[in-house]
Amino acid sequence: MSNFRSIEFWKESIMTLPDNAFFELLRTVFGKIKTPFNKQVLMNDLEKFLLRDDIKKNIAGYINHRDVLIIAAVAALNEPAPDNLETFFAGELSYTELYDVVINLEERFIIYRFFEEEQNKRLSHLALNPVLEPILATIAADSSLLFPSIAANANEIKANAVKANAVSTADQPMPDKSFLFDDRILAALLSFVSQNKMFFRAGGNIRQKVGNAAKTLFPGLPMETIIGSLQVLGLFFAEGETLIPDYRRFDAFGDLSRQERMAYCAAGILCYADSQEGTAAAQSSGAFSPWLFRSKVRDYAEVINRLYNSMEPERLYPHTTLWKLVYISEYNVLKNDNDRIIDVMEKIGLIVPVSDKGCREAPVWRKVSLTESSESASSLIVMDTPFTVLVYPEIAYNDAINLAAFSNVIEAGMTVRFELSRDSVVQAFNRGFSADMIIELLQRLSHNRINENVLFTLRDWENRHKEVSLRRGLVLTLSPQQCHLAQTKPLAKLIVETLAPGVYMLPESAEEKAAHALSKAGVTIIARRGECQSEESSGGLLRHFFLPLHSAKFNTDEILSVSHQNDSSATILIESFHSILKEMQLSGEARDELAARIDRRLVLSESQLKDAVVRYEKLEARGLDYVGKALIAKQAVTMQSPVEVVLPGKEKQDHVFGIPKALEKVGSESVLVLELLEGDMGIENTIRIPLGKISLLRRIKKSIFEG
Repeated sequence: MSNFRSIEFWKESIMTLPDNAFFELLRTVFGKIKTPFNKQVLMNDLEKFLLRDDIKKNIAGYINHRDVLIIAAVAALNEPAPDNLETFFAGELSYTELYDVVINLEERFIIYRFFEEEQNKRLSHLALNPVLEPILATIAADSSLLFPSIAANANEIKANAVKANAVSTADQPMPDKSFLFDDRILAALLSFVSQNKMFFRAGGNIRQKVGNAAKTLFPGLPMETIIGSLQVLGLFFAEGETLIPDYRRFDAFGDLSRQERMAYCAAGILCYADSQEGTAAAQSSGAFSPWLFRSKVRDYAEVINRLYNSMEPERLYPHTTLWKLVYISEYNVLKNDNDRIIDVMEKIGLIVPVSDKGCREAPVWRKVSLTESSESASSLIVMDTPFTVLVYPEIAYNDAINLAAFSNVIEAGMTVRFELSRDSVVQAFNRGFSADMIIELLQRLSHNRINENVLFTLRDWENRHKEVSLRRGLVLTLSPQQCHLAQTKPLAKLIVETLAPGVYMLPESAEEKAAHALSKAGVTIIARRGECQSEESSGGLLRHFFLPLHSAKFNTDEILSVSHQNDSSATILIESFHSILKEMQLSGEARDELAARIDRRLVLSESQLKDAVVRYEKLEARGLDYVGKALIAKQAVTMQSPVEVVLPGKEKQDHVFGIPKALEKVGSESVLVLELLEGDMGIENTIRIPLGKISLLRRIKKSIFEG
């Protein structure tokens, strides 16, 4: 979408201003306006004026750093409401600082407002002047200045090469903020849940025995939160007091990249915390239906993934930059989750806080590189005893999950270990694993360093497993008259085992295929005891739950040197116009007014001084100018303009910003009643300040588009 609407739309927006505001604005350009007035003609003349080469050069020369910030933000946020712009710059620009810059840009015709009906309300939006597109397009297209970062020092760059699960000693992470979480931990959790069939108490809380075991195995991991988040993702589901892994979802999770899996895990934590069921989950173990969370999980995961992609591994990012990156990612998607998203990304290990002596703003964060696993010459596991497996961080997700399917986790901190036991291996046999499959995986991951005793024991357990069995599957029964059907090719290839004459075992998922085969053989009546889930309801849609995330990111490369950030050209312009003003014969008030226009960069040509229609407007009063302060206070109360109040302090001056509500007489003193703008003066919302105690009272001009 273009950052600029049509010139006709801009003209219409200006012409909808009240007459007094419209003509006051045009008089700053043309001075006295000849009658009869014609708004369309005046707007055409304004367009021609702004398109003059000398005027465009002066407009470009006046643009400073803060102007660039607002112009880029209006483009990046796609014509935001003023409130959205205020939120975006929260913690970076105060309300009055932002308000002052926006109004100044309006007066200079760089931005304008238009109004739209939204939900039965007339709301304003900020937009860029299309007449000035040749000047503004480059600024609008480059949002990098909005997201500053600093180069990491050599130690930080070296630290970033450390694998995702390791925290470098060069870093100084914030305490109690993060826990170890990666593909190995996911596999360890799968193993742990499989080991503990009775996971919940009757009331829904995790059993004390299970909780104590979890604290030992997973140091620092908030088990209730992590289990809840993985239930949100559908990787585990509860049946009464039992927590059951959904192996098909774990398999589908492996189709994602490591980065995407971590983004989904972080999203699951946020959704778990958000949901009203999140609290109930500790009391009702069957509370979660992952499909109810699917849309929100994906929204969170997209925001997290986009923020991660926007960060460069060799740079450090202050909180304000991360906050704005989240805000622009989640704009019109999620609300007020910026700090929580940053926090959960830190906890899950996607970013890490570090201390950097060269950065004035602390803390700063860097991204943790999540390298994809690959086959290499080095081993991915080590059998440190014949039946215990030490797992390295480089192991592929699918290999880790398969390893967890036939072993018990015995350590899951900085080091992750599994142990092969008879029960864990038999459980894997019951899920379709064979001894050969287990041996092949162990040999491949260890580069053929498996003890012969382990190989013998695995095959012995498999032989004993086959001697006595309880089978689960689909049972087909045929009467003696119909036994010949078992010999037909479509049905014969579905039969796994003949249990007795006329009694056959088929796979659980083969019901529809068997019914179709019988129908083709001429059987018109088939008894079906109970209905099985269709492929769609049981697993056909699982891979659509974890969709790959978009790889889009913001351009956050540092701006090195651009002419519009250099104040020298603006200084030359301002000084030249002040020189012209000094030669003019004017009254004191008229001179002050024109000087103020020059300082506010409203004067673009000499004619705007010599043909000016001056209406003096006093905007500030200082110290002992009691009458001036009273006048400004009364004007601000009447116009409901924001004011800046400076109060003298012992060591520094205190600045207060607010909207004046009244000027009251208390004895011989006038008291200004000020409703503070959000974020000023702590908790109180309204304060009363005697005018005599104010060292500076400055009224901030209202936007020409207001009221």
